[in-house]
Amino acid sequence: MQAILASFLLVAASEMGDKTQLLAFSLAARFRRPWPILGGILVATLANHALASSAGAFVSARVPPHLLAAILGATFVLFGLWTLRPDTLDEEDGPGRYGPFLTTTVLFFLAEMGDKTQLATVALGARYGSILLVTTGTTLGMLITDGLAVVLGERLSQRVGAKGIRYAAAALFFAFGAASLWAAATGAGSA
Repeated sequence: MQAILASFLLVAASEMGDKTQLLAFSLAARFRRPWPILGGILVATLANHALASSAGAFVSARVPPHLLAAILGATFVLFGLWTLRPDTLDEEDGPGRYGPFLTTTVLFFLAEMGDKTQLATVALGARYGSILLVTTGTTLGMLITDGLAVVLGERLSQRVGAKGIRYAAAALFFAFGAASLWAAATGAGSA
């Protein structure tokens, strides 16, 4: 349960203001059909985060626990710093000729490649060693935050300060980083 909750919290917090959330806003405005867009987000996130958590679990099985804890601690601190920098979305012109579901699925899968939430999912997979639990938590985090973007659209962005959300997300990454670094320093091992 800890793996699901931690994965959910980290990804939900870091997704606020992220380029994929901006993409969800854009797709909702373009298609005005929330259910196919949410379905596309679900399929893309499951595929992308299952791959990412698998990579993390693979690494965790092969790297000594104290070294892994140190690497993860530094990684989470770097994610915290990255989170403080606002994302932008490069608008692509052209109609969604493949419909809202397929367009969303492909765009979200590609947008997540190398994104901080995907890299955080790799780190969480390494930390918890459970592909299923981490993918469940990170996917729920993506669906909640991007679902809010789809359903509430522009109203959400006007009411919630993006800067405050970025600071809260960064603080969460810093806390996870500090815990992992502490575990590495004290020899607690499996952070």
